Amino acid sequence: MSARKHSGAALLTAMLTVTLVATFASAALWQQWRSVEIEGAERSRVQMQWVLHGALDWARLILQEDGRNGEVDHLSEPWALPLQEARLSSFLALDKNNTDDAMDAFLSGQISDQQALLNVRNLVQDGKPYLPSVQAFARLFDRLNLPRAQLTLLVNGLISSDAASAEAKPDATKAPAPAADAAPLKPYRMEQLTWLGLPKASVQALMPYATLLPAPTPLNLNTASADVLSAALPDMDMLHAQQLVGERATAHYKTVADALKAMGVRDGAVGQVATKDVSVGSRYFAVRGRLRLGDSAVQEVSLVERNGAAVRVVWRQREALQTAAANRSNAARASLQ
Repeated sequence: MSARKHSGAALLTAMLTVTLVATFASAALWQQWRSVEIEGAERSRVQMQWVLHGALDWARLILQEDGRNGEVDHLSEPWALPLQEARLSSFLALDKNNTDDAMDAFLSGQISDQQALLNVRNLVQDGKPYLPSVQAFARLFDRLNLPRAQLTLLVNGLISSDAASAEAKPDATKAPAPAADAAPLKPYRMEQLTWLGLPKASVQALMPYATLLPAPTPLNLNTASADVLSAALPDMDMLHAQQLVGERATAHYKTVADALKAMGVRDGAVGQVATKDVSVGSRYFAVRGRLRLGDSAVQEVSLVERNGAAVRVVWRQREALQTAAANRSNAARASLQ
């Protein structure tokens, strides 16, 4: 009987030992797997960052070269041609012997003229609503079936945020002023217009036709779409705007006077358009780079300002995207649940 007890205890001890060893081995394997996954994700992040930074440098070089060639910008120039998705896996593989094991990487990009859009910053100048811009946005709001009350809300919000931003600037000769709780934050990108009370749906509707730049800017008549032209120029219907865009594709405007003459707009007349509100050149451009690496995709949008041949980055924003392969994988997981 005693022998059986000893045998049972030994068997139980052996089972516990095996269980503990299996648990420790599983934990060690999980830790190793987790470290490999983290290292792989970090490597992919660094590679994506490196490639997107290179894409931005590529765009800056193109804009610099274009700035040396003149002050007129139009849609037939090299910067306006999008970069179609190109395979970059061979460049990302550091070891040529392991090229076949490298993940497929694809890069695409585009440079777009931000002065081809209505600038929200033009709505308020010198602390007051600027009537020509307010009228242009009113026509755009009507075309998009957005309430005029939202435009009023936007203008008032810009005035309040600009005033609050001016008061917040440090002054060594004055004591710090208390913060104004009711003043909204000053927006710097279109999606931030919700800070001023504009609904997100309205901001999304405006984004194809409007932009938010650091300073008031003229509209580039060489690059603006028919929708933007019909909103920006008084008495310009959509049919006439589309006709002008078609004619402009064969021969761009070299001067503002030529553009206004072709459009039948009287320069500087009351109710028409002032020379300072339009141009045939641009300073602000958006650079969009999209990198797809395996099932991951990242898009980076940068706003750059060009002064002659000098190009500086105003801001950069990066976001993860869902690829078609990732969507199919998520759908497969959902179907199994």
